[in-house]
Amino acid sequence: MTFSNELGQKIFKGCGCLSIGFVVLLTIFVIVIALCIDDEEEEDGVAQTEQTGKAEQKDSIVVNEVLEGDPYKELDELIGLENVKREVRTLANFVKVQKMRKAQGLKTPKMSYHLVFTGSPGTGKTTVARIVARIYKDLGVLKKGHTVETDRSGLVAEYMGQTAVKTNAIIDSALNGVLFIDEAYALVPERGNGQDYGQEAISTLLKRMEDDRDKLVVIIAGYPKEMQRFIDSNPGLQSRFTRYIDFPDYSAGELTDIFKMYVRKNQYTLTAETELYLTQKLDSVVRHKERNFGNARYVRNMFEKCIQQQANRLSRQSNVSKSQLTELTLADLQQTFR
Repeated sequence: MTFSNELGQKIFKGCGCLSIGFVVLLTIFVIVIALCIDDEEEEDGVAQTEQTGKAEQKDSIVVNEVLEGDPYKELDELIGLENVKREVRTLANFVKVQKMRKAQGLKTPKMSYHLVFTGSPGTGKTTVARIVARIYKDLGVLKKGHTVETDRSGLVAEYMGQTAVKTNAIIDSALNGVLFIDEAYALVPERGNGQDYGQEAISTLLKRMEDDRDKLVVIIAGYPKEMQRFIDSNPGLQSRFTRYIDFPDYSAGELTDIFKMYVRKNQYTLTAETELYLTQKLDSVVRHKERNFGNARYVRNMFEKCIQQQANRLSRQSNVSKSQLTELTLADLQQTFR
């Protein structure tokens, strides 16, 4: 706006012969140009901000603060995963008794709280890691009990010398809690080369696990075969990760229960024929699943698609009742599975 005012004054002073109307029109024209320039600069700023935001989201890092409630109750309420529940309970009981022995002056074996979760995607590994963190807090193993979730992208940098800094920053944020590394085997590519910085991340992690052994628990997760290859790649990993918990794929019945859980928690209902169709379709899906089948993640996606189909159907109607807003019909589910 300053630019346009100065130019208008110069025109008035230097061009007395011009008519007042022409000068006014010319001044307005200059103001419009100035405003356009300002708008372009503002749009460039927004675009740059959006690009910066995207760049900041490239690294997969999620920090979960400690939730209120009983972690043992939440563990028991999980659908399926009976063996996982037993393993976690056994671990918790062992830690509890060892602390009791220590309080009585008895010898206690040196134990590692770090864990390896093996299984396919969508089998509850992240959920259980969060519960374990809270159980560790309840037992006095960790002061805070939060979880920091990441993967290779959150630990490994693009250039030499940056990976250690990046990995240390993530570890610092996880102190007094659990660092959960999903698909940890990606830190050691199956066909690695000398230019990969995954090993630097592993070396940094192992050092911090030793230096901060009283305030850092690490849980790593991934496919069974790949995780075994990852552990076997480094003696330091072998000595620190000695407790494995396997997460099996969900059965068709368990996936049906998970879908119905989403229905119930989000205040929807299923008709009898819709529920029967759901059971049949998930049974077929499980029988023909591929290795990268998403399990509960797949069911969640199906539920989201189903309520979108319901929205498409109801949006064409008028005077929609409350019962219609909650009911998922057979047609909604059939469209979902197409």
